Amino acid sequence: MYRIKTMNKISPKGLSRLDAARYEVSDTFENEQAILVRSAKMHDYAFPSELIAIARAGAGVNNIPLDRCAEAGIVVFNTPGANANAVKELAVCALLLASRNIVGGVEWTKEQAKAGEDVAAVVEKGKAAFAGVEIMGKTLGVVGLGAIGIQVANVAAALGMKVVGYDPFLSVRSALSLDPKVSHVQDLDTLYAASDYLSLHLPMTAETRGSINAEAYSQMKKGVRIINLARGELVNNADMKAALESGAVASYVTDFPDSEISLVPGVVPIPHLGASSEESEENCAVMAADEISDYLEHGNIVNSVNLPNLSMGWKTTARLCVISRKNPELLKDVTTMVQGITAITSNQRGDYLYILADANEISETVANQIAALDGVLRVRLLLK
Repeated sequence: MYRIKTMNKISPKGLSRLDAARYEVSDTFENEQAILVRSAKMHDYAFPSELIAIARAGAGVNNIPLDRCAEAGIVVFNTPGANANAVKELAVCALLLASRNIVGGVEWTKEQAKAGEDVAAVVEKGKAAFAGVEIMGKTLGVVGLGAIGIQVANVAAALGMKVVGYDPFLSVRSALSLDPKVSHVQDLDTLYAASDYLSLHLPMTAETRGSINAEAYSQMKKGVRIINLARGELVNNADMKAALESGAVASYVTDFPDSEISLVPGVVPIPHLGASSEESEENCAVMAADEISDYLEHGNIVNSVNLPNLSMGWKTTARLCVISRKNPELLKDVTTMVQGITAITSNQRGDYLYILADANEISETVANQIAALDGVLRVRLLLK
């Protein structure tokens, strides 16, 4: 029986994927083997020795200590694409919120009603103060063409916008998914110079933190409208406030508001609603639960963000799963030590190696001997 700890509310549709005959699920376990989490901060979390997997029901994993997990042989999964449609739809809303003062107009109308005014009459006189611009024919720059960025680029093109995209790691699959009307540029300078709107869909790393700053604005069109549904830390708040005051930026829609930026004129603060739809939460939970069960039961790693991805069909009765620091001799060692191997495969990611080896019989003694080899972080012996 596997013990799964939930650290946030996880959709019942996802939890239902975990067979009650094989899994116990609770938010109070202390010696859990796997964790399902959304936004709970885990950097100070004490990992029990039994913990072997963490699945983030969402895309961003800034709340999880990836390097510490890798060194402990703990696989961290995310759920890329599961919330893409929800974020895409919010991006369409954000484009309109950035273009027309809808929020200000709604609040003004409510104030008139509270003051006892004849609302139907006053709105005709006051609506001019809330006029905006249309998005059709304008150029949208999409930074990051992953699962979400591609959908945003494609829907913007369908709405009549000119779209340019930038992603230095654009995959063949992603490129084939792009609408032919979307132009892919090779550098941010070109994208910034062309864009009337900028939509951010890139990960937050040491290199991207604060990269939307005064230097970036100097390369953009005056009055650019910026949408941030990716990560708040991508934008330098002090530089954004100065850019809004000077008119360098016309409006800033962020899904990551904080006390420093939320009351600044020109900012539309959304309370982190990107993936907050019933469908998105269900999709993320289902994908996370499936990733956890596939790893626990079969040793397959799909959508890991810290260790190598590797899957192999399993037809024998025993499977050895080995997580190690990169070691060019380890595959040979495993092949020598495990008798009667019917299938073996491996994959590397950064400084880490993952091996799957199948045989009709593998003893605990052999598994322990492999676990004692230099650089090996974790060994699991699975039996059907």
